[in-house]
Amino acid sequence: MPDEKSPYRDLPAVDELAAAIGGEDLARPLVVAIARTAVERARADIETGSAGDARSIAEDLVAEALLARSQRVINATGVLLHTNLGRAPISASAAEAARESAVGFTNVELNLADGSRGGRGVHTTKLLSALTGAEDALVVNNNAAALLLALAATSDGKAVPVARGELIEIGGSYRLPEVMEVSGARLVEVGTTNRTRVSDYATALQIHDCGAVLKVHPSNYRVEGFTEEASVKELAEVAHRRDVPLIHDIGSGLLDEHATWLGPSLPEWLKAEPSVRHSLDNGADLVTFSGDKLLGGPQAGIIVGSRDAVAALSRHPLARALRTDAMTQAALAATLEAYADDRAMEIPFWRMATLEDADLRPRIDKLEAALGGESRPGVSLIGAGSVPGTGIPTPQLVLAGEDHLYERLLRSSSPVAARRAEGDLIVDLRAVEPAEDDVVAEMVSRCR
Repeated sequence: MPDEKSPYRDLPAVDELAAAIGGEDLARPLVVAIARTAVERARADIETGSAGDARSIAEDLVAEALLARSQRVINATGVLLHTNLGRAPISASAAEAARESAVGFTNVELNLADGSRGGRGVHTTKLLSALTGAEDALVVNNNAAALLLALAATSDGKAVPVARGELIEIGGSYRLPEVMEVSGARLVEVGTTNRTRVSDYATALQIHDCGAVLKVHPSNYRVEGFTEEASVKELAEVAHRRDVPLIHDIGSGLLDEHATWLGPSLPEWLKAEPSVRHSLDNGADLVTFSGDKLLGGPQAGIIVGSRDAVAALSRHPLARALRTDAMTQAALAATLEAYADDRAMEIPFWRMATLEDADLRPRIDKLEAALGGESRPGVSLIGAGSVPGTGIPTPQLVLAGEDHLYERLLRSSSPVAARRAEGDLIVDLRAVEPAEDDVVAEMVSRCR
């Protein structure tokens, strides 16, 4: 009896498949790895009685790899600081500073005055001190790292009282108790979920050997109703009586509660947000915050405070492990210079957040004329755990019953991230550059 044909005989060789599936925009080793994976999956399919189409599997994997590459996405979600889209876009001057730092050598740790080795981020530190009134500053790679370093340097092996209502969890499964555990600090919960008094902290300081007191801004939720919390000033007084520092994690990075760059009055959505300067003025020894939220700069964790407190963090071994690179330092310095030179409105976040209805209405009307749908009053959100529970009134275009376009738009040649709700597709132009309005219209038309 003749031998039956092996079901695996028609599987292509890896090199043959790699040459046939395209992927010209992908690195050759990645295409070969995709081809190898496709052949292995096809073989497994054959073993279970399926067809085992290696070519089709490989083409799907190539498409996934192309979508996974870093590329520009038009943010029509109405969330200005969208974590999945990189939070705050940086200003043109910050981007240029980062580019200059990336393509050549820089004085990142060189003192140009005498050729000696200099400290990293000296210029950034001076800017932060000038803008916040802090005696000293330190920059690490994100705010979680900033808080980790602050706790490790002050409280390793010691207790740290924190209000129960401030035991936050934010996106990416960041949980404050877990960060504290990794730092070596021991969490002591004080008060209740909705009411914590300064006396609760005082009791904890009397009972436990504490390294610091920690106050955390609940950046992605609000506790309302029958509530009470200790002020920064009260906490600083009770901490200093026990000779321990007060650490205040304000999260979002509003430099000054007056936000003078916005004009004579604050918008409603910003009025309850804590600021760096206010916290320092009221006695906090260390204030930690993000560089890529309300500050509008690159991803970074910023620590400002007293000279002695910051120096203790700078000496800690974690400081080097968590430090930023030259590009981040350059972009952050350029962002801070914009505040110092009264150019804060050049920062994309503030420009987007302060657009008026008169700025957005004609753009939405034009989009409605091109695509149909209905213009409706809506609300844009700040996002990224900033300014919780508030939003900015914004006209939006609602395409009723067209939420099926959501994924198609993400996969389009110029990816557009919109929002879907109750079967509708919602397009918000607050975070979209005006020059990209026509691209949004074209991509929606193509995807229909």
